[in-house]
Amino acid sequence: MRKGLEVTVGAQPINWCNDDFRDLGASITLDQCLSEMRQAGYVGTELGHRFPQDGASIRALLETFGLQLASGWHSTFLASKPYTEEEASFDAHVARLRAAGSRVVIVAECTGAIHSDGSKPLRFASGADLLDASAWERVYEGLDRLSSRAAAVGMKVAYHPHMGTVIQDQRDVDRLMERTKGLSLLLDTGHLAFAGADPLAVLRDHGPRVAHVHLKNIRPAVVEQARTKRLSFEAAVRAGAFTVPGDGGIDFKPLFEHLATLGYSGWWIVEAEQDPGKANPLMYALMGRRYIREIAGV
Repeated sequence: MRKGLEVTVGAQPINWCNDDFRDLGASITLDQCLSEMRQAGYVGTELGHRFPQDGASIRALLETFGLQLASGWHSTFLASKPYTEEEASFDAHVARLRAAGSRVVIVAECTGAIHSDGSKPLRFASGADLLDASAWERVYEGLDRLSSRAAAVGMKVAYHPHMGTVIQDQRDVDRLMERTKGLSLLLDTGHLAFAGADPLAVLRDHGPRVAHVHLKNIRPAVVEQARTKRLSFEAAVRAGAFTVPGDGGIDFKPLFEHLATLGYSGWWIVEAEQDPGKANPLMYALMGRRYIREIAGV
């Protein structure tokens, strides 16, 4: 299947050390995380909370492990904060990523986000009613403005639909893509499936705008439990809602095939928010990398 694919495969440090729930992987050092990534056959990573703040220091650190920086998450609050503040924060993040060698900026609108609050149950409905019309307009307009700023310095902004935020399912993504022009999309298979969306349908509808991919799997029984028991995102993560390709309920082969048809060029990042005490990060990193090599030939 390799024909048509120009991809670089990396791993997310959250597989080792969780950013939202920092007791998960608290005893794992950044050096262990990065060395095990390389041992498992990955050539890149994204930012995590243990990385240096200075972009040049990040690049130097990763070079010692034979790794590159693929991207890093940035929370936007375009619906609730002045645009000038958001622009300044975004510019600082872009400068850090560029200095570290990345060319992709991951963003997610986090006004009203509940994914880090273990007391709040997840919702499984479109986020259309979570913001009023004027707030949505600020989000859409702001994302396009930020995308233009990034493009001016050779960067792409990839929007990350995420459980517990105002944009998580296919209807949310459809509206986002309809209302923006310069914004790209991050295809996160796990978060879309968790929200009840079909990742392949999202890819078919918006494939030309996909600039970054998170290969994340779900355990359907745990996701169903999250729905029926109204679990928080934290509770779902701790219960094992996510895993890697090669384990779980998503069939990645048609996704890989469609990405090849599109001539996708960019990063594939293996991500699985799991409790490292229950799911050995290196073992799952190896599992995910082996599966991608066997199924996609990369």
